[in-house]
Amino acid sequence: MHQAIVRTMSSLDGQVAFVTGAGSGLGASFARRLAADGAHVVVNDRDEAAAGKTATAIGGEVAAFDVTDSVAMDAAVDRVAMHHGRLDIMINNAGIAPPHNEARTAINIDNQMKRMVGDIDNLTVTNDTVELSDDEFDRMIKVHLYGTFYGTRAALRHMTPARRGTVVNVSSVLAVRPMPGALHYAAAKAGIIALTKSVGQEVAAFGVRVNVVCPGWIDTPLLAPLAPEIRAGIVMQVPAGRLGRPEELAELVRFLAGPESSYCNGDVFTASGGFV
Repeated sequence: MHQAIVRTMSSLDGQVAFVTGAGSGLGASFARRLAADGAHVVVNDRDEAAAGKTATAIGGEVAAFDVTDSVAMDAAVDRVAMHHGRLDIMINNAGIAPPHNEARTAINIDNQMKRMVGDIDNLTVTNDTVELSDDEFDRMIKVHLYGTFYGTRAALRHMTPARRGTVVNVSSVLAVRPMPGALHYAAAKAGIIALTKSVGQEVAAFGVRVNVVCPGWIDTPLLAPLAPEIRAGIVMQVPAGRLGRPEELAELVRFLAGPESSYCNGDVFTASGGFV
């Protein structure tokens, strides 16, 4: 039995949306919000069971694959467009977080305490950049930047000829306010902003819009590995005094996916509680 969906005044009835990384977290929230306005949502995740759970709840369908696989992306998007006769909305959301390192976390907490009392000379070097492996850097870039490129390219093959459609890419506030310890994440997310601006200019005259959202610190499973001290330190830096909720970001994505944002193209939207 499908979960009851409350329709809003502004409807996406008849539109087909494709959301990557929608098995949980922000992606699942985006999928639910689009479905609430009547869109038929294709739920992507590399975890087929997670994608199935989201799809079942909203009456959508599953497309299980890793977004770093361009052949799989092309095949899935082509199949959806052919089956439904259209593709209206593409949300490139799939992402990963840097792995949690307890030893490094302990050093960062100790360094933070020393900074608070001005003990700069005794800070411990974390070697975040020096110890970052080729494989770690490569995977982060591929999931975020390549995945967004593959999804955007696959969608435009159908949207541009139809002269309609909207693409929403998901970056991060760390793309515009990088922090130490996650340079590969920040670099990948910054690349998404540049990609969006370039493609948005390319397709603006053809009825297609491409925009990017930069979520701040949002309470999703990606933050679950963080130590309580780190989470508390993050919240202290957010003027709103709390983490964001996935549902709040979903409202922004819904705006960009619909006709209400008709004059937005190649634009960057942050939602950070004042963090940036």
